[in-house]
Amino acid sequence: MFFSKKASAIFSVSVALVLATAFAPDPDEDKNKLYVPDDLEATLWAETPMLHNPTNMDVDYKGRIWITEAVDYRNFNTKPGERINNEQKGDRVVILEDTDGDGKADKSKVFVQDKDLVAPLGIAVIGKKIIVSAAPKLIVFTDENGDDIPDKKEVLLTGFGGIDHDHSLHSVTAGPDGNWHFNTGNAGPHIVTDKGGWTLRSGSSYYGGTPYNKSNHGNQKSDDGRVWVGGLALRIDTEGKNLKVMGHNFRNSYEVGLDSYGNMWQNDNDDQVITCRVSYLMEGGNAGYFSADGTRFWQADRRPGQDMFTAHWHQDDPGVQPAIDNSGAGSPTGIAFYEGDALGEQYRGTLLSCEAGRNVIFSYQPTIKGGGFQMQRHNMISSFPKTDDHYIWHDESQDVRKWFRPSDVVAGTDGAIYIADWYDPVVGGHAMHDKKAYGRIFRITPKGKKLNPPVIDLTTVQGQVETLKNPAINVRNLGFEALRKGGNVSEVKKLLQDKNPYVRARAVWLLAKMGDDGIKEVEKVLDNEDVSLRITAFRALRQVKTDILPIADKLSTDKNTAVRREVGIALRDLPLASIKGIVNNLIKGYEGTDRFEIEAIGQALDGKESSYYQSIRPTLPKDPISWNEATASLIWRLHPVEAVNDLKLRASAKNLSEPQRKQAMTALAFIKDKRAVTAMLELTKNPLKEVADQAFWWINFRKTNDWADLMDWEKAANTQMSAQQKQMIALEKQMLDKNLILATRENAAEKMANDMIGGKMLLSLAGENRIPKEVRNVVAEHIFNNPDKSIRMMASDYFVRPSGKEISVNLALEMPSDRKKGYEVFRKNCATCHKFDKEGAEIGPELTLIGKKFDKAGLLDAIVNPSASMAFGYEPLIVTTKDKNTYYGFLVGDGATLTLKDVSGQLTAIKKANIASRKQLKNSLMPEPSSMGLKEKDLSDLAGYLLKLPLEE
Repeated sequence: MFFSKKASAIFSVSVALVLATAFAPDPDEDKNKLYVPDDLEATLWAETPMLHNPTNMDVDYKGRIWITEAVDYRNFNTKPGERINNEQKGDRVVILEDTDGDGKADKSKVFVQDKDLVAPLGIAVIGKKIIVSAAPKLIVFTDENGDDIPDKKEVLLTGFGGIDHDHSLHSVTAGPDGNWHFNTGNAGPHIVTDKGGWTLRSGSSYYGGTPYNKSNHGNQKSDDGRVWVGGLALRIDTEGKNLKVMGHNFRNSYEVGLDSYGNMWQNDNDDQVITCRVSYLMEGGNAGYFSADGTRFWQADRRPGQDMFTAHWHQDDPGVQPAIDNSGAGSPTGIAFYEGDALGEQYRGTLLSCEAGRNVIFSYQPTIKGGGFQMQRHNMISSFPKTDDHYIWHDESQDVRKWFRPSDVVAGTDGAIYIADWYDPVVGGHAMHDKKAYGRIFRITPKGKKLNPPVIDLTTVQGQVETLKNPAINVRNLGFEALRKGGNVSEVKKLLQDKNPYVRARAVWLLAKMGDDGIKEVEKVLDNEDVSLRITAFRALRQVKTDILPIADKLSTDKNTAVRREVGIALRDLPLASIKGIVNNLIKGYEGTDRFEIEAIGQALDGKESSYYQSIRPTLPKDPISWNEATASLIWRLHPVEAVNDLKLRASAKNLSEPQRKQAMTALAFIKDKRAVTAMLELTKNPLKEVADQAFWWINFRKTNDWADLMDWEKAANTQMSAQQKQMIALEKQMLDKNLILATRENAAEKMANDMIGGKMLLSLAGENRIPKEVRNVVAEHIFNNPDKSIRMMASDYFVRPSGKEISVNLALEMPSDRKKGYEVFRKNCATCHKFDKEGAEIGPELTLIGKKFDKAGLLDAIVNPSASMAFGYEPLIVTTKDKNTYYGFLVGDGATLTLKDVSGQLTAIKKANIASRKQLKNSLMPEPSSMGLKEKDLSDLAGYLLKLPLEE
């Protein structure tokens, strides 16, 4: 498709004029202030009407900023007549430029407006090609002559799900290997065929959010025979061939951020449960949002006692990589890895992660730790001097500082950091409340120092080298390609000594693409003392050598865990016979605790687990109970069916610790074979209560998914389970049977809710959304008084309390505690009944030493579920006298005269001879927190005060 340049130019100007007059913000100094480190400064570089609703941005070789706009964002939710709109002409790509070098943009032009651009979420400017991500299409516009008007439009790939949806196709980045890397969210299905004919088929249980996302399902196989689910990280060559999945099972990782070593970085959103993450993505890694086949959400798979972060990302499951940093509540967006020197050497190697929900950009300086990375989070850039960790996406605020919504961050050719600001009262929920589509770009530079964009010269080798060194990731690809085509190995080799380690890494990738002479130089780097360079050299050689096994064998005994991790990843698609010796070396180096390392070994043996286990079983101790930690961890990760008996023995061994037994049982639960089912059924009768309870939970859970067709479950219940387990299964059957009268079903639900085994079964059913609505209220009425604390805590994530107010103990537990605010909560709400230190009344239990009884989780449970854990002596009593009066309070005296203390502290004496009836009540006198207007953050702060936790836990 070709464009008329004259028509396009006239059309661009007319639209720009319409948008320019649509909104002029009131001058407000606070609105444009960003807080940055003391040695940096932030300036407003561009704002509406130069651009609108920026979703993503990139930098070209001239130092200009390119923006994708989403003015037509969610047409089905935001009526075009009530907001600025593009009148059915499609969204735009806009170019912004600072022509006079004063540090602010002064020129804006429309590159393209296209009906295929419906809220596009990604842009990459790579030479003459402008790649725009707008589901279902990855579109390449080509500007052949550099006049900022597209001469050609090509759909490189199509078939991605998520039209007009945030969980869809995201931006392309030119990696250090010269390939194109990009992400897509979980709004599938993604049925995409590359230019070479290879087809990706990926899906999950997620659908909805927009009218276009009507159906989706997991367990789909791609042409590589593998099941990829949820959001994906993808790689493709510049011709649109050799599509490869680099990682999967995300919720909606907005972008993949690449550093020059080839490490992939990403952030990811959560289900509003304070479990967003910022992570290193291991190649082939499963990030753990859905079940491994994509057929179940994390809520369905959540196990008793699991904290929210662990459950949300399936962190206890074999085959799932570590999630690393729990960044809390929020709406993470753009991500970039800063490798330049212009801001100062202290900022080199900084990972920048936009957090639109919390009005902040996080920074990390990742360092290798074992097979993964240590990631310490800092609030680097924000519209507030101190960020608020308490974030709820739909909470609106008139404080315009909260409207700072960073959607993307990039490094410019000048080394400055540029931040795109969507600017809106809310983030997420498929909503846009700013009807004027205002947007901004900020620029971060060293304080008092002027940064100028360099002149990019690709006509000389030196100019190409300087371009390769540029901090703008897609710009330096121009230097990469020019040097690769020029073939000057000696000049590129000099870069291996550059003072900037990231430049050295770029040279490694480039040399590997420069023929035999370049490859020889890269092979020498395999012996470099720098661990990251050794890893880079191995990654680069994997892409150009047909036989990687000699190098893999050499590195399999490397002293560094991260190097050995890369070896494991490289072996995944090779036959066992050719890699067994290398795998043995990797296992010898494994000490049993590093999750990245064991996941890499698991990848190496993917599809070969049974064969490998049978080959090594004779070399292991005959008694599995004597296995060391490394062996037990390996078998947990591989979980071959041949290990069923060994795992059963470990799961029931009294002389192993509870975590060791639990590990074996988890491995057993991931074996899809009738032998595993039989073993688990036998474990339900184990004399160790914790073993029997866990086994029963797994049986009740797995019979609805992986083990559904492996057993006659009614027969199994009659012959294999304890009397209590049989009773709960029978009650479950009654509760779910719509042919029975409602009273019978409600009675069954009540009994289950009051029982520890039944309570766990109900939570499992709730996670799968299988509890009938007609009995949900009965369950909710009783489950918050279940004798098991873990059940009470998890119940608030699935059921509404009888009061109708939802308070989640788990959410409160995840939130940071502010003792100062907690004191105010105590003073206003608790001091009328409780004494803490020297303040408060002595009506209810004194709380001064509460920290000796409860940790934070236990205290929050006691506050939210007071009737389930009443202190001795504080059980409420209701007394009716013969003269028809009724009294209610705590029993403080019980002789010839009965004495009650009411909630105000008043004492009432009642002659026993005058008492008609007395009854001890099940419910506490303490009001529910929600009835006092308290929310999860208030309870977290209160717990911090009462437990004397650090000011910011």
